[in-house]
Amino acid sequence: MSRPQSKPALLTAAAQNYEALNAFIESMTDKELETPFDFTKMKAKSEAHWARDKNLRDVLIHLYEWHRLLIDWVKANQKDGEQEAHSGEKQVIPFLPAPYNWRTFGAMNVEFWKKHQCTSLEEAGKMLEESHREVMSLAENFTNEELFNRGAFPWVGNNALGSYFVSNTSSHYDWALKKLKAHRKNCKQL
Repeated sequence: MSRPQSKPALLTAAAQNYEALNAFIESMTDKELETPFDFTKMKAKSEAHWARDKNLRDVLIHLYEWHRLLIDWVKANQKDGEQEAHSGEKQVIPFLPAPYNWRTFGAMNVEFWKKHQCTSLEEAGKMLEESHREVMSLAENFTNEELFNRGAFPWVGNNALGSYFVSNTSSHYDWALKKLKAHRKNCKQL
């Protein structure tokens, strides 16, 4: 599937990939749920996240925390835009919280992982379900132009706002599904 370039395509892809992820999760066996992730024998799986996530809960929490980043970023900048209209001052809130940037966000992901080691799988699932609904509702509030025209919002920089929604929904759900499928493949070899 190509990367969504319009609001209808974004909403459709996000919903479809979320459904596909949930369907796969529902099909996971007890063995797959109980076996810790181990991708060390898969040479192509060298990115840090392959070693970081140890189970389904870790994957769900990762998705949830990135949803929260998106939601909080959009709301903070919208609120700040309202304040600018009254005061004439504008402070752009960055997508990644300090002290992180796009070169160091891997450390932020590890902090998310650490933060949720006592979160149950059931709780992680509920958190993700709620944040998914909130992200989808937030996306609905924007027009196609606001989502996919660069420069629609100065606080987004050189990207389109919709690219953040795509990255944090359909693309991220696809990432999670690929990881779970790789885990299933590993479990079959045990």
